[in-house]
Amino acid sequence: MTTTGQKIALVTGASRGLGRSTALALAHKGVDVIGVYHSNKAEAEATATAITALGRKAAMFPLDNANTAGFAAFAAELEQALSTNWGRASFDFLVNNAGIGIHAPFEKTTEADFDRLLNVHFKGVFFLTQTLLPLLADGGRIVNLSTGLTRFSLPGYAAYAAMKGAVEVLTRYLAKELGARGIAVNTIAPGAIETDFAGGSVRDNRQINDFVANTTALGRVGVPDDIGPAVAALLTEDNRWVNAQRIEISGGQMI
Repeated sequence: MTTTGQKIALVTGASRGLGRSTALALAHKGVDVIGVYHSNKAEAEATATAITALGRKAAMFPLDNANTAGFAAFAAELEQALSTNWGRASFDFLVNNAGIGIHAPFEKTTEADFDRLLNVHFKGVFFLTQTLLPLLADGGRIVNLSTGLTRFSLPGYAAYAAMKGAVEVLTRYLAKELGARGIAVNTIAPGAIETDFAGGSVRDNRQINDFVANTTALGRVGVPDDIGPAVAALLTEDNRWVNAQRIEISGGQMI
């Protein structure tokens, strides 16, 4: 277990969308946040400012989650930041949220697009988690982001959903193998959410938006703040016995 009462979470893709919502929800619960972003430094800094306005510490680091060659250097930088800013050698929660969206029919999915999805959503998650394990505190928790598309099928998402299906299987194996360290590992599977993901199609395309709303029991499309607080809640002590689970948060989409 950690030697300090102050919890620290690392959230990938923290500068916007679900990652930003998760980071702010964690800050509301008194958790300090280390955010990872791909390229938009201004959005990352805005997220950090919002976290510090809530009275929590924040740090933001650029990282290409598709490039495993950069993971060791990132871990070294993270270790230094933990020591300098928190006087610690570990953090408590890892949220693997970073992602990209590529929509294409199965027969038109290119190998290049397949590899991009693989590198971000599965290979990146696998090896970044592996790299950060020495810095994750015993008794900590991991949340991996999946999708409702692993339960129901919509044309154009075969490659994306397959990667997320792999993440769900990985989650169960991580829970099994890391249980000896008291680390719980779960999957959150959002339904369709209004963000700029995949070019903002769910948010900006009225036809898609209406389709999602009409196939969701609660009658609307999800928004980031339907997801972020749920992720944060899963990381609290109230949910300490939840482990190796896939939890869908979709408002009852496609039931």
